[in-house]
Amino acid sequence: MQALYQRYPDIRIEGENYLPTPLYRHIASFLSMFKLLVIGLIIIGRDPFALIGMPAPGIWEWGQGNKIYACMMVFFLSNMIENQLMSTGAFEITLNDVPVWSKLESGHLPSMQQLVQILDNEMKMNVHMNTRPHHHS
Repeated sequence: MQALYQRYPDIRIEGENYLPTPLYRHIASFLSMFKLLVIGLIIIGRDPFALIGMPAPGIWEWGQGNKIYACMMVFFLSNMIENQLMSTGAFEITLNDVPVWSKLESGHLPSMQQLVQILDNEMKMNVHMNTRPHHHS
């Protein structure tokens, strides 16, 4: 980062979240609510399987005997899945609103050398474009 600021003192670097697809966002939101429902049922001891006429599975019985561990397990497992759904792995670079690198497309992060070369090329193109004479009709 420091190398970029030294080479381009006027450069502005900003970061923001790259949202996942709406489907993944909705699944993560549903999972978050479902997690709270399951934790609530574990705490109050209601057997949701009895409501639908099914025998309670062994893991539910274990959860009733170990409520703290069961709640923690549901909480952490659900959070892990929610975070995976919300993570895009994006690292997108734009220069003057023009995309110059996409980790989503390339599959990897640029090395510092690649990044400097990309920025050098883009800066040269921008200078060249800005110095071209304009023809009026």
